[in-house]
Amino acid sequence: MSFIDHLEALRWHIIRSAISIIVFATAAFFAKDFLFHDLILGPSRPDFWTYRMFCQFGQWVGNPELCMDKVGFVIQNREMSGQLTMHISTSFMVGIVLAFPYTFWEIWRFIKPGLYPHERANSRGAVFFVSILFALGLLFGYYIAAPLSINFLASYTVDPTIENQIDLQSYLSTLTTMSLSCAFVFELPMIVFFLAKAGLVSAEIMRLYRKHAIVVILIIAAIITPPDISSQLIVTIPILLLYELSINIARVVRRNATNRLNAELAANSGVS
Repeated sequence: MSFIDHLEALRWHIIRSAISIIVFATAAFFAKDFLFHDLILGPSRPDFWTYRMFCQFGQWVGNPELCMDKVGFVIQNREMSGQLTMHISTSFMVGIVLAFPYTFWEIWRFIKPGLYPHERANSRGAVFFVSILFALGLLFGYYIAAPLSINFLASYTVDPTIENQIDLQSYLSTLTTMSLSCAFVFELPMIVFFLAKAGLVSAEIMRLYRKHAIVVILIIAAIITPPDISSQLIVTIPILLLYELSINIARVVRRNATNRLNAELAANSGVS
């Protein structure tokens, strides 16, 4: 294919991806009650799933303070068109999230023909695993990281006479930032997989710089969580587990590459 043909193919991949985003965004726009009351505003109510699980855990360990009977903040809108604008922008964001697997699949369809046969074989299932990790990270951010951040930041006071009246934009920004940050952080194993395939990282390098990686992970956890040690630890632990999983992935990639090279050398030796 010529350069113009490649651009034409890329254009149609982008168009199909944009259509999928618009379809999901439109569906989210008309599902306003579920989108806002059940999904987005869920972490702002004490009956949210995460708070109920923490309460049950607190009762199990004999610490009733983990139960949250009421939230310490009120969400409000201060602009005339604020709710309409937020409705449209939030629906578009939800459309992007829901269309992510299909969008990545379209991008992968454009990249895949340029790979060598063994590269296509080794990357089989990439769309599936990228989508699964994205979904797991999104769920972790929505059910764990975001509620902890919202509950800590919105209920924190320097004086009891000051009420926390949180702007809708600020609340949504915290929720989306936490959820999407975790979604992309959970892609670490796939990133390491492709980097190991390209020979840019190895299990030995990752083990050598494990201490540096822990520092970086702690910094990332501190950025995407409130200044609360328990919240930072809850976010840090799964990222550390993903890093250890990535080390094993890099080791397997290196071992498979070595076995394939040895098999090719043995085959060439037999022919000669």
